[in-house]
Amino acid sequence: ASEIVAGALQDHGRALILGQQTFGKGSVQTILPMNNGAALKLTTARYYTPSKRSIQATGITPDIISRQLEPKAPNVDDRAEMRESSLAGHLENENGGNAIDEADVETVRLQDRDFEVGEALNVLKGMAIVRRQSS
Repeated sequence: ASEIVAGALQDHGRALILGQQTFGKGSVQTILPMNNGAALKLTTARYYTPSKRSIQATGITPDIISRQLEPKAPNVDDRAEMRESSLAGHLENENGGNAIDEADVETVRLQDRDFEVGEALNVLKGMAIVRRQSS
């Protein structure tokens, strides 16, 4: 079902599709029971996007292709961002802007668990910057 939804959203310009080429299961099979206890499986329909693109065997090509990276052992040094506020004896911000926002920490945790969610967040950040600069 996700292939059909992604294709419809893409055809109508309602979403930016990010990820990998989908599997391409664009057909419907119907199983007909036979009198002898066997069954006959027939292909009875195909799925098409609203613009009449067949999903069968080709799938949906994302607007932005993002492949899962090979996992590596977590390294604390890779995860930590070095900031002035990380150093002992740093000067405090007079506006109290020293604390890391908990929402930012949760976003980093989510990105660590799901690479493509992280990529989607990066695309959204980039789109927000472009939109801000063009207005």
